[in-house]
Amino acid sequence: MNFGICKVSISPVRAEANDRSEMVTQLLFGEKVEVLKTKKNWIKIKADFDAYEGWVDEKHLQPIEESAFFDTETPCYYTTEPFNLIVANNEPTTLPLGAEIRNISNNTFQLGEDTYELYCETKQVEGLISREELILLAKNYLNVPYLWGGKSNFGIDCSGLVQQVYKFAKIHLPRDAKDQAQKGEMLGFVEEALPGDLAFFDNDEGQIIHVGIIIKNQHILHAHGKVRIDPIDSTGIFNTDMQKYSHKLRFIKRILPE
Repeated sequence: MNFGICKVSISPVRAEANDRSEMVTQLLFGEKVEVLKTKKNWIKIKADFDAYEGWVDEKHLQPIEESAFFDTETPCYYTTEPFNLIVANNEPTTLPLGAEIRNISNNTFQLGEDTYELYCETKQVEGLISREELILLAKNYLNVPYLWGGKSNFGIDCSGLVQQVYKFAKIHLPRDAKDQAQKGEMLGFVEEALPGDLAFFDNDEGQIIHVGIIIKNQHILHAHGKVRIDPIDSTGIFNTDMQKYSHKLRFIKRILPE
């Protein structure tokens, strides 16, 4: 296998080739990968979407042709609800928000030798969406528990949240907050921020360790314990549960055009 596609709801991508290794990110159903090497029943992959590398269980991948991997003409549809049912061979699979489906015909699609029936809504991303639409999509993740390496509505981390939300706007952001911080236009003050702008936060050593999405009225949606909304000012995020600042603001970036 040189190229593959994730055929399970969510596949852990690990730092090393074993089940006890750190989960560094995830693949969602329908995401394509390039195979770098194999080790027993593990495959080292490079994700097509963000070039992130790691090890996945070979049983989670369906081999695809090189032409399918590089195909950018076939429309890609995303699942739009927190829980999305598909059925193949009378066996149900629940997909997370943001799973990818291609080649839909008469409410069915093919993956390998299996024909799946769709019992959920999907949406094709055709281009940039409005800031209001972006925030509505982001709010679908509210109260999802924090999970290191997660990027689904069953568990997500701060940069995974940002990456997934912006995927719906057809904008490819890197996987990690420190790399996302290299993108976009710098803003001078938090008061200038518009809904959809990204706020980045650092530690005492100046390393970017957190990111969130500005919504409105100087509030931010971010993953900390769970996906939540908190006030933000020039100092940082004020956690309303703890009644203290939880993150120190470094800067704000604009990704979407005004």
